[in-house]
Amino acid sequence: MKIEQIYTGCLAQGAYYIESNGEAAIIDPLRETQTYIDKAKTNNVNIKYVFETHFHADFVSGHLDLAKATGATIVFGPNATTDYEIYNAKDNEVFSIGNIQIKALHTPGHTLESTTYVLIDENGKEHAIFSGDTLFLGDVGRPDLAIKSDVTKEDLAGMLYDSLRTKIMTLPDDIIVYPAHGAGSACGKNLSKETVGVLGEQKQTNYALRADMTKEEFIEEVLDGIAPPPQYFAKNALLNKTGYDLFETVLEKGDVALTPDMFEALANEESALVLDVRNRKDFVTEHIPNSIFIGLDGGFAPWVGALIKDLQQPIVLVVPEGKSEEAITRLSRVGYDNTLGYLEGGIEAWKASGRETTSIESISAEAFEIRLQENTLNVLDVRKDGEYKAKHIENVQHFALDFINEQMNEINPANEYHIHCAGGYRSVIAASILKARGFHKVIDIAGGFAAIKKTTIPLTEFVCPSTL
Repeated sequence: MKIEQIYTGCLAQGAYYIESNGEAAIIDPLRETQTYIDKAKTNNVNIKYVFETHFHADFVSGHLDLAKATGATIVFGPNATTDYEIYNAKDNEVFSIGNIQIKALHTPGHTLESTTYVLIDENGKEHAIFSGDTLFLGDVGRPDLAIKSDVTKEDLAGMLYDSLRTKIMTLPDDIIVYPAHGAGSACGKNLSKETVGVLGEQKQTNYALRADMTKEEFIEEVLDGIAPPPQYFAKNALLNKTGYDLFETVLEKGDVALTPDMFEALANEESALVLDVRNRKDFVTEHIPNSIFIGLDGGFAPWVGALIKDLQQPIVLVVPEGKSEEAITRLSRVGYDNTLGYLEGGIEAWKASGRETTSIESISAEAFEIRLQENTLNVLDVRKDGEYKAKHIENVQHFALDFINEQMNEINPANEYHIHCAGGYRSVIAASILKARGFHKVIDIAGGFAAIKKTTIPLTEFVCPSTL
């Protein structure tokens, strides 16, 4: 028996490869599936099943491509309906893979079809659970992503309480927990950085598994402090239900080298978004006018999903050399399949063609401190709500990047704005968006709040009302 977690940091997502005696199963695969196919081929095994724990909202799963390539059966839990052929597992139904078994436990709550898969080893022992978004390490899945007119988030939270206590917490304490996500995922509130644990430890440390917790207390606590879901979540969940283009088709269409003339024509005539995915320092120094920065070296796919509202938006890329396929792949993971090509030769080719570039002013935290002492400045803190509340500069405007498109009317294009985040990545994204929208007096604070904290700039800390 072999279990391999294939973890993707950008999405904080864990897919799983399970193998026994010539057969394999994949749980919650990513959009690009060649990794799983290659593993099976190398080990001379047949991929028999693709198990989905639920309709994922934060990424487009690779179940359709994988089934097409291998002949594997796609398995969802009860209540799942799709526009393509699947097998609906019954609660407690058992599937054989070589010498092991996978038992489906219907665990609704995160979504109505959410299912946890129990791996039973060669000796008949319950060895591990693949809990999807039902149970994370340190947290549980948010119950507000599958709302129907007759099902509220409170209803789903109540279902989740029951699923955890009747299906999960009754399992052996030594059973291994393999969740679908870790820290950084928006599918929960406070996920652990660890990606593998054991159930007994979770019973002791996970707030949602407290033995003395009533259903009413659980509903209140699990719903408390949940930020609104990113706008792309519902769209990705729909793609996972209805289907999507083959990944190889998306890659073939998008991985096309474009001359500056072709690139500019697509940007103008097709209204393609110019997306610059290089290092933020390179973007600040020089970039194509009206381009948007979201760097590959940060939380690329989730920020694309949060900020680019139309999954069908035509996109042309400015990429580091040799990174076009990676960029297209990571876009497709969250359903952005309409990449039309990348600028061959990058910024140097753009300049060599006689076209203009522009830049963003970026200053150190120390220089910002001097300016703040000498003048009244407009400062935008683009961190998340929790980060801002924990500690922030006195008298600054909270302008969370997540909701920048909805907040544009709160600022004035005639004004100058100094922008910071935690470390510098998000502030450059924000500055690029503002500049493309006509805010030309934007100044990035390099190093973000981490650098600001090392200065003597006055900071305000959030004080919990209960301690007053």
